[in-house]
Amino acid sequence: MSAAQTTKKSALAQVRLLLVDDEGDFLRALGRQLNHRGLNFAAAVCCSEALRQLEMKEADVVLMDMQMPETDGIACLRQIKRRWPLAEVVLLTGHASVQSGIAGMESGAFDYCIKPIDVPDLLDKLELAAQKALINRESRG
Repeated sequence: MSAAQTTKKSALAQVRLLLVDDEGDFLRALGRQLNHRGLNFAAAVCCSEALRQLEMKEADVVLMDMQMPETDGIACLRQIKRRWPLAEVVLLTGHASVQSGIAGMESGAFDYCIKPIDVPDLLDKLELAAQKALINRESRG
């Protein structure tokens, strides 16, 4: 394993992830990949459940679908950033549009990905968000 891969695993292993997606198959598949890598995560199927989980235990990085039935990802992102401003949020969309990506970034998203995404590419994005989350954590003391 290269030094970069070791750092990557180390940063992801130090943060708590929250996965928010209404597609159960996607959550289960990604959850297996994260479990295989020994990562600490929780999952929610909608915005209100994600907010409840964040109240119980803060997450450093949130991976969230933009298209959910109850509250869309942008509205949920805004609520998360208002209450947990140091959380890094990566948005997922199956409905690729420049406008939704820009709206997410303007609302405080760390980045966004277009579904379907390869797990290694997604882990790379989560790694970058995890590194920033660790810096956020250190800065708040």
